Amino acid sequence: MSARTPAPEREWLGQQWNNAVTSYFLLIGATGLLTVIGLVMVLSSSAVTSIADGESPYAQFLSQAQYALIGLPVMVVAIRIPVRWYKRIALPALLAVVVLLLLVIFLGEIRNGQQNWLVLGPVSFQPSELAKLALALWIGTVLGRKHALLGSWSHAVMPAVPGAVVVLGLVLAGGDVGTAIILGLLVAGALLVAGVPPGLLAAGALGAGVVGWVAVVLQDSGDRLGRILATYGADCDAAGECYQSLHGMFGLGTGGLLGVGLGASREKWSYLPEAHNDFIYAVIGEELGLLGTLLVLGLFAVLGLAMSRIVRRHTDPFVKVTTAAVACWIVGQGLVNIGVVIGLLPVIGVPLPLVSAGGSALITTMGALGMVISFARTEPGAAEALAARGSVVRRSLAVLGAATRRRG
Repeated sequence: MSARTPAPEREWLGQQWNNAVTSYFLLIGATGLLTVIGLVMVLSSSAVTSIADGESPYAQFLSQAQYALIGLPVMVVAIRIPVRWYKRIALPALLAVVVLLLLVIFLGEIRNGQQNWLVLGPVSFQPSELAKLALALWIGTVLGRKHALLGSWSHAVMPAVPGAVVVLGLVLAGGDVGTAIILGLLVAGALLVAGVPPGLLAAGALGAGVVGWVAVVLQDSGDRLGRILATYGADCDAAGECYQSLHGMFGLGTGGLLGVGLGASREKWSYLPEAHNDFIYAVIGEELGLLGTLLVLGLFAVLGLAMSRIVRRHTDPFVKVTTAAVACWIVGQGLVNIGVVIGLLPVIGVPLPLVSAGGSALITTMGALGMVISFARTEPGAAEALAARGSVVRRSLAVLGAATRRRG
C-alpha cells in the first residue's frame, strides 16, 4: 500500500504555499544558506593553495567573509528600497555601467586572459558584474512601461534591444564571453516574460548564435574552440584542454554519496585549478558527496521557484520582467557553472553565484536578491502579512518582558 500524505497535512502545505509571504521567506532562506555554504567551502578549498603561496590559510576565506559583510548591508538596503525608486535609478545605473565598461576597455587590467577588471586606487572590481544588475533593472523598466505595446516589433525592439546590445558588445570587447552568455540569458528571460513576439525571440537567438560563432572562431586564438572540441569531440588532451574538466570529474567521482569529509579533498591540493572559484562545485561533491551537491542544486531550485512565484503573483509588469531577468541570471549562471563542472558544457569561466570566491560577484548578487526580496514584500497581501507577523512578535516579546520583571 503506497504511503499518502494525510488530507490535513496536504491542506496545511497548500495553505503555506499560497501564503502571501512564502516567496519572501524562501528567498531569504535560500540566499542565506548558499552564502554560508559558500564561505565554508571557500575556506576548505583555498587553505592549501594559500599556504603554498606563503599566505595565511584563512586568506581567501577572510577576503570572502569581508565581501559578505559588505554585501549584507547592501542586501538589507536593497530590501527596503521601494519599487518606484528602482524604476527611477534604472537609466542612471545603466549609463554609469556603460561608462565603467568603456573605462575597462581603455584602462582595464587583464587577468586570466580577460580584460574585465577595473582598478581604482586600492579598489579593484569587475564592472561586468554590475552590468548584470543594471541591465536587469533597465530592461525591466523599459519593457514594463511599454507592456501593452509589446505586440509590435518596433516597441519590443526599441530601446531595449539596442541598449542590451551595447552592454553585451562592451563586455565582449574585454574578452569575457562567459559573462556575455549570462547577459544573453538575462535578456532572453526578460523578453520572454514581457511577452514580445516569438519572431523577435527567434531573431535574437539567431543573432546570439552568430555573435557566439564570431567570438569563438574569428576572435579566438584557439583556446575557446579547443575547449569546445575537447568537451564534445572524441579526442581529449588530459594534460591540456581537458585537464580542468577531468580533475573536476575526479573530485565528483571520489566523493560518492556522502563525500570524503569536509576539508579532506585531494583535488584541491593544486590538482584542480580554480578550486575555490569556478570549480568549487567539484570540491563540494568530493567533500560532501552527492548529497552536498544536491543540496546546493536544490537551493538554486528554491531561488528559481520563489522568483517564478513573484512573476506569477505580482501585478506590476516592471517587477515581473525584472524578476525574470534576475532569475535567468542567477539560476541560469548556477546551472551553467554546474554544467561545466559535470562536463556537459565547455569551460567558460563563470562562478557559482553566492558560493564561489569573488567580491564583485558576491556583492552584486546579494544586492540583486535584496531587490527581488523587496519585490516579494509588495506581492498582494505580503505587506499586511509581514506587518501582522511583526505585531505578533512585538506582543510576544512584551509578554516575555513582563513575565521576566514579575519573576525579578
